[in-house]
Amino acid sequence: MAQNLLGKKVALAGPRKSEEMSMIIEKLGGTPVLRPAQGTVFLDDEHLESSIKAWVKHPPEWTLLTTGMGLDAIFSKAEQMGVEEALTAALSKSQIAARGYKTVNALRKRGLKPVVRDDDGSTSGLIRELAAYPLEGKRVLVQLHGESAPRLMAWLSDQGVQEIIQVLPYRHVPPEEYDLALLLSEILDKQIDAITFTSAPQIRFLVKYAEQHGKLEQMKQRLEHDIVAAAVGKVTAQAMIEEGVEPKVIPAEERMGSMMVALGKYFAEQKKTV
Repeated sequence: MAQNLLGKKVALAGPRKSEEMSMIIEKLGGTPVLRPAQGTVFLDDEHLESSIKAWVKHPPEWTLLTTGMGLDAIFSKAEQMGVEEALTAALSKSQIAARGYKTVNALRKRGLKPVVRDDDGSTSGLIRELAAYPLEGKRVLVQLHGESAPRLMAWLSDQGVQEIIQVLPYRHVPPEEYDLALLLSEILDKQIDAITFTSAPQIRFLVKYAEQHGKLEQMKQRLEHDIVAAAVGKVTAQAMIEEGVEPKVIPAEERMGSMMVALGKYFAEQKKTV
């Protein structure tokens, strides 16, 4: 593996698979630093349990699944409740729409296959593909991905859906303030060479924190001119753009490992132009 990150310090804003990503960075010659810009709280509560009970008892005509992690969390809870097989049966009776390859993989390992899947890993892509199907008068269950999805909900309402059932297995929350403070100071002081984002909430939490401390414009300048910001895919990249941060690296294949390799290639190309 080419040492394209030799001498580069790369901040990981995503806490998931941090050990695996750190190993890839090190193989590319770089130094990884874990700077989580989001936390995730799994809602192992009565609401999720009651949602699963209702799901099993009255399977919806359509089920929209948005993350593999969320589906895994739901099945983990269903297993604790002793209704895992019943949930699989309920899903098999439903028309399934899936967003993202991880969601498709989570379905596949349970012997399930979506009727509809997005064309680009985004909610917009899922909506585009769903548009060909009549949803009027249908009961639709939506597995949310850590935050509300107002655009998707509005679109479903516009299609004349009879009932929208929302299931939220986990919620994205801000990380410890210390983590954001450290990351912001490293950006402002140019102590890192790159930062990688793997979800929309990470950039939103960082931007909000910088704004609260009067450092937003300075941070944006650093990310524009001094530090390479990378996005794992289109959804994260779009969130960055909406927050005024232009991602310089977006891998063709939406994988964290691919992002690290693409980041290395970016630095290699920059070296050639110097």
